[in-house]
Amino acid sequence: MTVEQNVLQQHSQKHQQTLLNQLREVTGTNDIQLLQQALQASNGDLAEAVSFLTEKNAKAPQQEEAYFHTGQTSNDRYISVGSQADTNVIDLTGDDKDDLQRAIALSLEESNRAFRETGITDEEQAISRVLEASIAENKASLKRTQGEVWSDSINPYDRKRQESCPVGLKNVGNTCWFSAVIQSLFNLLEFRRLVLNYVPPSDPQDVPQNQKERRNLPFMRELRQLFALMVSSKRKYVDPSRAVEILKDTFKSNDLQQQDVSEFTHKLLDWLEDAFQVKTEEERDGEKPKNPMVELFYGRFLAVGMHEGKKFENSEMFGQYPLQVNGFKDLHECLEAAMVEGEIESLQAENSTNSAKSGQEHWFTALPPVLTFELSRFEFNQALGRPEKIHHKLEFPSVLYMDRYMDKNREITRIKREEIRRLKDHLTVLQQRLERYLSYGSGPKRFPLADVLQYALEFASSKPVCTSPVDDVETTPPSSITAPQTTVRQESPMDQGPLAATDAPCTPPLQRPVVHKPFTQSRVPPEIPMHPAPRHITEDELRVLEGCLHRWRMEVENDTRDLQESIARLHRTIDLMYTDKTMMQVPYRLHAVLVHEGQANAGHYWAYIHDHHQERWMKYNDIAVTKSSWEELERDSFGGYRNASAYCLMYINDTERYLIEEEFDKETGQVLTGMNTLPRDLKEYVRDDNRKFEKELQEWDAQQEKKAQQEKMEIHTTQREPHGASTSGKELEYLEQPSAKDLSKVCEGDTARMVTKAATEYDDRGPEAALQAVMLTPTMQGIIMAIGKARNVYDRHGPEAGFFKAFTAEYSRLVRLAQEDTTLENDNRLKHVVVYFLHNEAPKKIIERTLLEQFADRNLNFDERCRSVMKIARAKLELIKPKEVNMEEYEKWHHEYRTFREITICIMIGLELFQKKSYNEALMYLIHAYQYNKELLSKGIYRGHDEELMSHYRRECLLKLNEHAAALFESGDDQDVEEGLTTMNELVVPCLPLLLVDEMEEKDIVAVEDMRNRWCSYLGQEMEPNLQEKLTDFLPKLLDCSTEIKAFREPPKLPSFSTHELCERFARVMASLSRTPADGR
Repeated sequence: MTVEQNVLQQHSQKHQQTLLNQLREVTGTNDIQLLQQALQASNGDLAEAVSFLTEKNAKAPQQEEAYFHTGQTSNDRYISVGSQADTNVIDLTGDDKDDLQRAIALSLEESNRAFRETGITDEEQAISRVLEASIAENKASLKRTQGEVWSDSINPYDRKRQESCPVGLKNVGNTCWFSAVIQSLFNLLEFRRLVLNYVPPSDPQDVPQNQKERRNLPFMRELRQLFALMVSSKRKYVDPSRAVEILKDTFKSNDLQQQDVSEFTHKLLDWLEDAFQVKTEEERDGEKPKNPMVELFYGRFLAVGMHEGKKFENSEMFGQYPLQVNGFKDLHECLEAAMVEGEIESLQAENSTNSAKSGQEHWFTALPPVLTFELSRFEFNQALGRPEKIHHKLEFPSVLYMDRYMDKNREITRIKREEIRRLKDHLTVLQQRLERYLSYGSGPKRFPLADVLQYALEFASSKPVCTSPVDDVETTPPSSITAPQTTVRQESPMDQGPLAATDAPCTPPLQRPVVHKPFTQSRVPPEIPMHPAPRHITEDELRVLEGCLHRWRMEVENDTRDLQESIARLHRTIDLMYTDKTMMQVPYRLHAVLVHEGQANAGHYWAYIHDHHQERWMKYNDIAVTKSSWEELERDSFGGYRNASAYCLMYINDTERYLIEEEFDKETGQVLTGMNTLPRDLKEYVRDDNRKFEKELQEWDAQQEKKAQQEKMEIHTTQREPHGASTSGKELEYLEQPSAKDLSKVCEGDTARMVTKAATEYDDRGPEAALQAVMLTPTMQGIIMAIGKARNVYDRHGPEAGFFKAFTAEYSRLVRLAQEDTTLENDNRLKHVVVYFLHNEAPKKIIERTLLEQFADRNLNFDERCRSVMKIARAKLELIKPKEVNMEEYEKWHHEYRTFREITICIMIGLELFQKKSYNEALMYLIHAYQYNKELLSKGIYRGHDEELMSHYRRECLLKLNEHAAALFESGDDQDVEEGLTTMNELVVPCLPLLLVDEMEEKDIVAVEDMRNRWCSYLGQEMEPNLQEKLTDFLPKLLDCSTEIKAFREPPKLPSFSTHELCERFARVMASLSRTPADGR
C-alpha cells in the first residue's frame, strides 16, 4: 500500500468514526457492530441508518434488550415536568414514530446540507460556536471598566510569575475548557517537545491549498508560541486569545454555546495529527512515515464476538476511550462493562450450537503511551429534551494496571472473570441471608434479630412495679371505666352490621350508668404496671425462657458474625483476584484529571495535573496555579460531593519514562530548563515578550518611586514644623481637638472651673465620671483631666514638674483603659489611639511621641497652667532628634490606626444598611471592611475587628442578594429578570472568589454552593427561550471556581465622625446585633 493510499484510508476511517459517533448520539445505541451494520445497510446515509436501527429495535424481542441497549437510563420521573408543551416543537416523548422519524430526518438533513455547502462537520460547527462565544466575551472584556471581575490587576507585580511556579492561562471568556486541556497536554514533556520543535514545511512552494492546511499551520504556530510563553514567560499567566482566534476564524457559526471538552480534545488531536502528517510526509525516506501524534495517543483493540450465531473478529483504532459512569462505583467496573457487551458464554465455547446468544468482547492489542478515558457523565433526558449531568461518585486509582484487558491475557482473564462471577453470585446469596438477620420481621419496621431476642429477654426478666393479685384479675368484672375501652378494642369493621346487635346482649349488664369524667378518665388504672412486664409467669417458666432466649441470641450473633466474615473474605478474594505479578505488568500512572463543576448546560472546568518530578499534585484553574493534594483531588473529582466531578482521566505508561523525562544537553549532560529548552526562534519571541513585561514593571516602579518621594517630602515638611504638624485634622483626625469656634464659647474662668471639677471627679468617682464631667473630645478630656490632677504639683514645684505629673497621669489612665476587657459594644481602641498602640505593642518611642503631640496641641490654650504645659511639651518635641524616632515607622502606625477607624465606619454603616434590608448598599461596605480587616489581622490579632462576625454578615448579605435576584428571575418579567441578573453579575459573582479563597471557611463554601445550586436548579425547568438563553450565558460566570482575587469596585466614600459619635453609634449597632438572632453566627 502506498503512502497516499494509507493516508486516504486513515481519513476514511476517521470519517466513518465521525458517522458512528453521530449515529450513537442520535439513537443512544452503543453496540459498534450494530452501528456499523446500519451504516453498511444505508450506504452511509445517516437518516436511513437511524430508520434501520429504529425498526430493528422495535422488532427486537424483550429478551434481547440486554444486548441492544441504549446509553440512556430510565427517566420516567421527569415525564410529569413541564406538561405545557410547546406546539412548535416535535414531541419526541410519545409513541408516534412519525414524529420521531421526522425530527431525526430534519436534524440530519440540516447537518448534511451544512456539510455539503461548507465542508464542515457538526463537530467542527459545535467548536466554532464556543469559540465565537469566547472571542465575543474577550472583546467585551476589553470594554469593561476596572471594577469588573475579568480585568487584570493594575499592579504588574500581581501578574508577575513566582520563582519556578507554573504559568496559568487567562480565561478570555468561557475558555476554561481550553485551559484545562492545554495545560494537561503541556505538562506531558514529550508532547511539549513535539510541539515546540515542530517545524512547518520548509519548501516555499508548499503554500496551503486545502482548508485543513490553512487551519493547521497557523494554529501550530500560535500553539508553539503559547507553549514557549508557558515555559519561560515572566508573567504569572499568559493570554491564549490568538490561538483561540485562529480556531474561531476556521469555522463559521452563530450559535453561542460552551464547548464540550471531550469533543474539543478529540478535534484538537485530529488537527495536530494532520499537522504532523504533513511534516512526516516531507521527512519520509522510503519508509512508511509514523505520525508522532498517532504514536502517542492512539491504540488498537480487538473486537471479538458472536452475532446471530456468527463469530466475528475486527481490529479497530481508538483515541479517547469512552466509558459509561451510570451504575458503576469505580473505574474497573466501567472498563469491565465497556469490554464485555451482551451474552458472552457462547464466545468461550468452541463447539457451541446456541445461536440465539449474541455479544462481543474488546481486548486491547496495543495501548498508547498516553491513555485517555472519557467519562460519560451526561445523559439526554428524553422527557425534558435536554442533557443532564450524572453526579454520583466514581472512584479511580492513581496507578491503573491494564493487564486484565490485554488480548495476550485473554484466556486467564476469562477464567478470572468467571471465578469473580461465581464469587459474586455466592456473595449475593450470603448478603441476602445476612439481611434476614439484620432486618427481621414481617411488618414495615424491621430490626436486627439479635436485638429482638435481647428485647424479649429484657421483657421476660422485668418485674412489675405494681400489680393486682392474680385472682382479682381473673374474677373481677370490668369496671365502668375499662368496659368501654374493651368494647372498642374488640370492634372490627364487620361489627357495624347486624352481628353487632346480636352480640350486644352478651355484654355483662352494668350496675350503674357510665359517668364520664374528663380529668380522671384517661388516668392509668392502678392495677396496670408502670412499665411492661409479664403478669403470669412462674420461676421455672422464667428460667427456661431466659435460657432459651439467651441461647438463641448467642446462636444468632454467631451466625451473623460468620456471615459477615464470609462476606468480607469474598470481598478480599475479589479485590485480590488481579494482584498477582503476572497481572501487574502494564502499569499506567494517573497524569491529569479534568474536572467539570456545574450542570450539563453550563459549568466550569479545571485540571489536576501530577508533577512527576516534585511528586505532588497541582491545580490548574485558569490563571490560578496552586499546590494541591490527592485528598483535594478525590473530593472534587470522584463526584457525589457538590456538583464537581471528573469527566476525563489521562493516564501515562509508567514504564515509558521518556514521556515525563527532562531534556538533557548532549554535550554537558546537564538538564535543560526554561529558555534553554526552546528553539532559537521561540527564544527570541519569549525574550521580546519578557522585555515588554519588564518595561511595564519599570514604569510601575517609577510611578511608585515618584509617589514615595512626594510622601517623603511631605514627611520632611512635617518634621520642620515647630510642634509636630502631623496632628493636623486631615492626617490624624482621631486626635481632633475643639475648634476655634467651640473655644470662643468657653471663657477662661469656665475652663479653669472645668479643670478643677475634672480633677475632683477623678479623685472622688474615678476616670469615667471625670470624662463625662467635661463635654470635650476624649483626647482633650484626658489632657485636661491630667493637668487638673497635677495642679498641686504644678503649684508647688513649677510647670516642668506639673507637666511630668500630668503626662504620667494620662499615660497611666490609658494603660488602665487598655487593660480593660474589650467587647463589641465597648471597644476602648476607638476611644484613643494610644490604647490601640498599647494593645498591639507599638514601640515605646511611638507611643511617647504621640502622647507628647497631644500635650503640645495649640488648642490647649485655656488658662496659664494649660499654656505652660503646652509650651513645655512643644519644647520637648523640638529636642527629639530624628534618629530617636523613626518617622516612617511613626507614620505607618498612625496610618494603620486610620485604617482601623475606617474599617469600623465600614462595618457600622454596612450593618446599619443590612438591618434596614438595603443589601445592595450594605454589601460594598461589608466586603471592603472584611478585606481590609483581614490585612490588619494578618499583622496581629488585636489590630482589627472580629473576623467571624464580619464573615457572617458578609455571607448573609450575599445570600440575601442571591435570593432576591433569583426571585426576580423566577418572575419572568423582562425588567425584573434583567435587574436580577445585573445584581448577580455586578455584585454577587465578583464576590464569590473572596468566599472561596480560604477553603478552611466551610460556611462560606457551603454558602457559595447553595447560591450555585439555586441557579443550577433552573436548568431542569421549563422556561421561555429568552430566559434559557440568559441563564446559559450567566451560569458559566457563576460556576467559575477560580479563587483568583480580581479587580473590584472602588471602596465607598466614608463620612467623617468625631470620636464621640463613632463610639456611640458603633456601640449602638453592636448592641442591636446582640438582641437579634445570630443565624448561625
